[in-house]
This record gives sequence, structure tokens and C-alpha cells, in this order.
Amino acid sequence: MSTLKRILKEKIDAHRPRTTKLLKEFGDVKVGEVTIEQIIGGMRDIKSLVTDISYLDPLEGIRFRGKTIPDAMAALPKPAGKDYPYVEAFWFFLLTGEIPSMEQTKEVIEDFKSRSTIPQYVFDIIRALPKDSHPMVMLSTAVLAMQRESKFAKWYEEGFKKLDAWDTMYEDSTDILAKLPGISAFIYRLKYKNDKQIADPNIDFGSNFAHMMGIAAPYDDVARMYFVLHSDHESGNVSAHTTHLVASALSDAYYSLSAGLGGLAGPLHGLANQEVLRWLQEVMEKLNGEEPTEELMKKFVEETLDSGQVIPGFGHAVLRKTDPRYQQQREFCQKHLPNDKIFKYVDMLFHVVPPILLAKGKAKNPWPNVDAQSGVIQWFYGVQEYDFYTVMFGVGRALGVLANITWDRGLGYALERPKSLTTDMLEAVAGIKK
Repeated sequence: MSTLKRILKEKIDAHRPRTTKLLKEFGDVKVGEVTIEQIIGGMRDIKSLVTDISYLDPLEGIRFRGKTIPDAMAALPKPAGKDYPYVEAFWFFLLTGEIPSMEQTKEVIEDFKSRSTIPQYVFDIIRALPKDSHPMVMLSTAVLAMQRESKFAKWYEEGFKKLDAWDTMYEDSTDILAKLPGISAFIYRLKYKNDKQIADPNIDFGSNFAHMMGIAAPYDDVARMYFVLHSDHESGNVSAHTTHLVASALSDAYYSLSAGLGGLAGPLHGLANQEVLRWLQEVMEKLNGEEPTEELMKKFVEETLDSGQVIPGFGHAVLRKTDPRYQQQREFCQKHLPNDKIFKYVDMLFHVVPPILLAKGKAKNPWPNVDAQSGVIQWFYGVQEYDFYTVMFGVGRALGVLANITWDRGLGYALERPKSLTTDMLEAVAGIKK
């Protein structure tokens, strides 16, 4: 048994009594109240899920296992001379809550390498799809096609033991993760580079992805940063919740992640970064590519807001400060592409938009979110195909959702089955007479 898996088992065994006690002794304790607005409005802010992997703090942003993003980035082991941590170290951290040593990280890297070979039929299936298929269709199809490899499904057929169910979920999740860089890079080069594939160098997660994409350093650091920042966002977002919901039916990791990727592909979830980049390029075109002075951008932002339009990439439903994920990317840009024209526009917006939004009362949180910057970096390094951005988002998000459903199995969480009401019932609760 690997070090990571042994520590994970110890953590799960220690955590189970806490969940059991809450259910048995405090199951009737009320956590909150639900309003009609929340029921009809997408269950927003209803406290009804449990995850210890991440928490969205309104003032600090995402906390991974209790650590802020800057703290996690600083603590996790990094490749020599690089600014961002190994993805494999982050996977260890998400699963256990412990910062791995370099030795433990290298053990996970070797484990990923041993699992990274992609079955030939996966490539055949992707190639069989129409060439104009969306890359997210290709990614989700590839993950679903590999379900025949599921260790959980085979184990379940042999006899289900609830307390052991996490083991094969962990195995399936790790198997999937190890293959995702190769699958996603294959899709990119198939669709956009005339199917000229680049062999897997078998290094680490971020380096593998960058190499197979055909992009030189520091794009490997871009990949590590991007995958970590997009990994998890509590359990209520569409991709995380969908993955959890499907897994709660005892579906394996392949079924569950494929479903979650389908949710991520929705325009209201995973497409925001490309929409921001498209908008930025339209702004540059309208302004004839002029150098973005503060006066020019203030005038443009004021006119945009006064016309009833929004400034994409600004505001967040929960956060009440600049998104730390945005800040991480901004620091990367300041170091590696300070003179890039698109970044100059983004950076000027960072300075002028929040005060204007505050003055106009347009947003509770006027600060930029993660989507305001991420597409800019990808564009700079040559990944200029908008449709592919969500695939990279999906690779990162897989880290969080697969860690979550491994723990779901470990703690024996039940099938998710909320109760529905009719509109008549809600009108009766509201006192509406007919």
C-alpha cells in the first residue's frame, strides 16, 4: 500500500466516528431554514452538503483543507526552479489534509506514471467522433468510455462491503487523474494541430501536459497553477454537486466524473473565462488597440455600465474581496508577461472597475474573480482556441471532485434524495388564496 493510500485510510478510519456521532446523537439539530426564494432559485445558500476538502471563505477566498491559496502554494513541494507546486503533491494534500514531503510527493508522481497509459480504444473512440464535436464532449466521452476499467464496478459485483468502498473509488480516481493530461492534450492536438501528437515524456502532471501540448516553459508552471486554482470550490457548484450526486447512487468514478464534466460544460458554469477574454478583445477592437490609460478605461467602463451592460469577470456571489485565484494569476502575469497588451487592459480594469461599481452600487463585491485573468494567460502562450479552456478547467476540477467522492465512499454517505414540493404547496405555505 502506498504512503498516500495508507495515510488516507488512517484519516478515513479516524473520521468515521465523528460522522456517526453527528447522525446518531445530533441528527435532529436544525442547521438553518429554507425560504421559497431558495427553493425556486436554485437552492442557493441552502446548507445541505458536507465537504472537508475546501471551503469558500467570504473574506479569504477558497481554503483548501483549511489553508488559504497563498499558504497552500507556499507550503506544497515544487519542482526545482518553479513557482508552483506539483499537482501530485496537491492531490496528496486534498485527500489527507497533510502537506507531503518531497519524498512522498515523488512517490505519488511515480504512482501516477504507472497508471498513465491510456487504452488505445480511448483514442479510437475520440477519433471516431465528428471533428467538429466540442472538446468537452470528447473529454467526457473518453472518461465514460474507460468505465470498463473500473475497479470499483468489478469489486461491487463480487460483493459490496460499505466500509471498504473507498478503496476502489480511490483506485479509480487515481487511475483517471493519471490519464487526464494525456487525454486532454490528445484532444487539443487532434482538433487544433492536425492530429500531430507529441509523446508523453512521463515526468510530472504539469510538465507532461505542457510537453504534450507542445508549449515550452514556463507553461508547465501555468498548468500547475491553473489545475490547482480550479480544483475545488466547495460542493455546491454544478460540477462538484453533479459528481457527488451521481456517485451517491454507488456509480463509480468514471460515470460520476463524466456527468460532472457535462455540468462544467454549461455556459453558466465553466465558460466564463472564455467569455471574459472574448469581451476583452472586443474592448480592444472598439478602442482601436489604444494603450489603456486610466482615463480611457474609466470612460469606457462608465459608458458600458450606463448602457445596461455588465463588466464580465467582476463580482462574486460569496467573496467580498479580490479572488485570491485572480491574484495568483495576476502575479504570474506581472512576472512573465507584463508588457502583453491584453494583460495591460486587464490590469487597468483591475484598478478602475471596482471604484466605479461601488459608486454605482452595481455589486456587493466589485472585485475581479478567477475568470478575469485565466484566459489571458492561455492566449499569451498560444492556446487561443476558446472551446478548449473548459477542458483544462475540467482537468483541474477533477482533482477536487474525485477527492470528494473518495471521501464520500469512506464515510458511507447516503444516496442523495431531496424532497420536492408542488407549486400549490408553496402557494399554501405563502398564504396565497385561490
